[in-house]
Order: sequence, then structure tokens, then C-alpha cells
Amino acid sequence: MFTYSKLAQAGIAAVSYLAEISAEHRLAGSGEIAEARELSRVLVAKILTQLSAAGLVGGKSGPAGGYQLARDPARISLLDVVRVFEDVDSSQVMCPFGPHWCGTGSPCPLHDTFATLRQEVLDRLAREDFSQFVK
Repeated sequence: MFTYSKLAQAGIAAVSYLAEISAEHRLAGSGEIAEARELSRVLVAKILTQLSAAGLVGGKSGPAGGYQLARDPARISLLDVVRVFEDVDSSQVMCPFGPHWCGTGSPCPLHDTFATLRQEVLDRLAREDFSQFVK
């Protein structure tokens, strides 16, 4: 199966907020985003730096600074954001029996099922974009 970290979850929350305000054509600071999504400001600042490096958001420093989406919300998928924080290209499947089962011989009986579920989640994340958050 595929699960994503709290960083990826917070990344989705931050980008969804920027999508919400995208029609206003303004910048949002990390404090504003943190408050709106009930996240730590330090965490949001860290996430925005990573999202900026990945080209998903653009930022301007200074007192009138902040962040906005680097492209139209319909052109940013949830997978684009998750990919910044997770290695989604790895084909490794998390074995429910622990690391000493699937990696050391024949796969466990659930291996193919979990591999299929993982791919279904990734495909769904790729299909979902942030346009649904635009107000």
C-alpha cells in the first residue's frame, strides 16, 4: 500500500490554501497559511521552501512578501505535491509482515494486492488537482 507522511499531508494543506486564494491574485505568508490550516508556522515555512524549490509555488521575501501558486491550480495534482516529500517512483511495497519477509525471498501472499492498491492510490493522486479548492 502507499501512505504519505505528515510533511506531504501538510504540503497538500498549504497548496490547497494557496489554490483557495488564487483568484484574489495575492500573496499569502506562512503565518496566514499556518493559521488557516491549523499547522505550525515553522512547518509551513519549511514546506513552502521545498514546494518553491520544486517549482510548485513562487515566493517573494520581505514585509510585503508571501507565496502563491506557480501555475494554475488545475495544473497541479496532489501527486505533484506528494512527490516533493515522498519517493513515489520507488516500486517497493510495504510488507505487512515486516522488512524480513518480502525482501528476502518469495513475496508474501499480500504483496500483489498491496502493489495494486499502491498504484491505485498514486493514480488517484495524479488525477486529483487543486482546482477543486478555488473559490
